[in-house]
Parts: sequence; C-alpha cells; structure tokens
Amino acid sequence: MSFYNYHVFFCTNQRAPGEACCANFNARQVRDYAKNRIKELGLHGPNGVRINIAGCLGRCEKGPVVVVYPEGTWYTYVDEEDIDDIIEQHLQQGKKVERLLID
Repeated sequence: MSFYNYHVFFCTNQRAPGEACCANFNARQVRDYAKNRIKELGLHGPNGVRINIAGCLGRCEKGPVVVVYPEGTWYTYVDEEDIDDIIEQHLQQGKKVERLLID
C-alpha cells in the first residue's frame, strides 16, 4: 500500500513569455489553496492526501493541469470551486470529476 492514499501534483511551471504554461493561471496560488483546504479537512498526511508542486508536467496546452496518483487522473481547473470539486468528489469520495478530466 502507498504511504499516501492520494498524491496530487500541481504543475506550476513558468515558460517563456507567450508560451502556454500553468503559471499563467495562478497555479501556485491554487496549489496553496488546495493544500490549505486538505489540512482544514484533516485529510493531509500518511494514509491521507499529499499536495505537491511539480515542475513542467508537459501538458501546458491543456492547462492549468493537476494529476492525481495512484490512478494517474489528469484534471484541468478554472478556479477554487473546481479544486473543491476535485477534493470532495475524487479525494473524499473516490469518484472522478468528469467535467474536469483531460486525456
């Protein structure tokens, strides 16, 4: 069994001006929001959820992007409400948030 039930990576990469990148969508602030929300809900830590910053995940054209392991589920998001849906539906209930999935 994994140390964490879910390991969530937020791409926060900054590319050259004019290139698509997750940092253009306040990815670091959204990651901070997710991390704080997970702590507020008591979901963080061993056998829980770990929220991390990632460098480029190579999918900036779909961005902003977040990937949830162990499933390898890829999401995009627009705002904190989308992150709340990922937390509630995927990380708490184990259901994918279909409307935010990317392939």
